[in-house]
Amino acid sequence: MEEKQLNEKESLELIAQMIRNTQRKMEKNSGLPFLIWGYTTIAVSLAVWYLLSTTGNYQWNWLWLTIPVIGFPIMMFTFKKNEVYPKTYIDKVISYVWIVFGLSAFIVSAGTFIFHRFPILFTVILLISMGTAITGLIIKFKPLVFSGFLGMFLSFLCLMLNPLNSILVFAGLFLIVQVIPGHILNYKSRKSHV
Repeated sequence: MEEKQLNEKESLELIAQMIRNTQRKMEKNSGLPFLIWGYTTIAVSLAVWYLLSTTGNYQWNWLWLTIPVIGFPIMMFTFKKNEVYPKTYIDKVISYVWIVFGLSAFIVSAGTFIFHRFPILFTVILLISMGTAITGLIIKFKPLVFSGFLGMFLSFLCLMLNPLNSILVFAGLFLIVQVIPGHILNYKSRKSHV
């Protein structure tokens, strides 16, 4: 089969169509990953904060490892169940963005167990906020862009507060960066598919 050469106008239209397809797909499916990771992280953060503040036993920090243990299976189940649209190039780009940022967050989290004074909460929320902002810029969805940049600016609060209070700020920032945009995406999806 012979490949057709596209002129400049056709190339731009193809790119615009891929963005529209991704926006439709993102609006329908992308709220779920934000909600899954956001709520999981908030729940684990609050559990760690509560257990640390009531017992003073820093062994409860091992609970942070339950975030991927809970999140990954839920994500796999959700995506296998909801995979309706074919993957476009932009879908792949967004997947690559989150693979890089997710793996980076995991690596720095693992490093915390070696270098105990590493500002992990600041680093993780900064990385996740960056991934959110980039996703919003790619799909041209302003709530993601806004929440991502807001999370980047507010991430410095985790450096300013004591470790126990920074856990609460971390949970609150995941509400801003993941949960609220996830609900906005789901709301927009329901509204556009009525």
